[in-house]
Amino acid sequence: MDLHDKLKTIKEKYDRIDEQLSDHNIVSNQAKHIALGKERRELSEIVEAYKSYDQLIRNINGNQEIIDSAEDKELTEIAENELKELKEKKIQMEEQIKLLLIPKDPDDDKNVIFEIRAGTGGDEAGLFAADLYRMYTRYAEVRGWKAEVIDYSDTGIGGIKEVVFSLIGQSVYGDLKFESGVHRVQRVPATEGSGRVHTSAASVVVLPEVEDVEVEVDPNDLRIDVFRSGGAGGQNVNKVETAIRITHIPSGLVVQCQDERSQLKNRQKAMKVLKSRLYDMKTQEQTSEIAAQRKSMVRKGDRSDKIRTYNFPQNRVTDHRIGVTLYNLSEIIEGDLNELIEKLKIADRTERLQAAV
Repeated sequence: MDLHDKLKTIKEKYDRIDEQLSDHNIVSNQAKHIALGKERRELSEIVEAYKSYDQLIRNINGNQEIIDSAEDKELTEIAENELKELKEKKIQMEEQIKLLLIPKDPDDDKNVIFEIRAGTGGDEAGLFAADLYRMYTRYAEVRGWKAEVIDYSDTGIGGIKEVVFSLIGQSVYGDLKFESGVHRVQRVPATEGSGRVHTSAASVVVLPEVEDVEVEVDPNDLRIDVFRSGGAGGQNVNKVETAIRITHIPSGLVVQCQDERSQLKNRQKAMKVLKSRLYDMKTQEQTSEIAAQRKSMVRKGDRSDKIRTYNFPQNRVTDHRIGVTLYNLSEIIEGDLNELIEKLKIADRTERLQAAV
């Protein structure tokens, strides 16, 4: 089956979904209707590409017919010039369509559990972790996503030791999954009197939030501790034991939540984090050794294992994985991540296309 036939098959599937969405029995079945609507959205971009590609093929065939049958030399010459341009456009369009046909990551539409931890660099690392937290939450705000803090530990001077939060919205994981890794900052700290540039680091982990059906947790494998919150929230928080710490005994994973005043809500949030981490562990076991090593680097938080550098004196951000440097750090650190995220997506699609070939 050539590319045109494959696209035509997808268009026929798209049309069948359209018909089903108008069916009374489907409309009354909310779960089925939502699933079909999602599938239709995922196919819509490919279908639009097919329409343009189909018209291009028709134009190529039309020009070829003119060349084969025309007796007018001038008309034949015009058709040949147009045909050359159309064939070049066809090659370009086929490359774009191949990228669209790469299977989508099934986790892309999921919400995320986001973790930021200060790495090497002392107080400056904590301040940088706070900058990253603000950067991502501002980006989320622009995208219309909802942020919910799960656990928060500060340094007392405006920095963050660790923050765990969820982001809820459309295609959150698909946009932010490439942010996992060690982020390095080069700048003059506010406490530095000599003006010397320091290098510090913070680690970021982005996990897809999973449903109960995706990860089964045996209650007998859990040890749940209740303690008093040490965070903000007033005297009531510290007087009542509402904070929750859950230990998954088989894996040794420990998660905690103390942001809510309700013990039940803290427990629910902590379980979300635990299931997402267990899902991540399960996924990593099924991936290549390289991916497993990369995940290990994320957890170390060492500044030598970096994926991105934020150089404040030069207003520069460099993503070392794709070799891209942007000179708009002042905008990026304020949450303008669109260009960087799009470049990472393109690089990922291109790499997966090459792997498929």
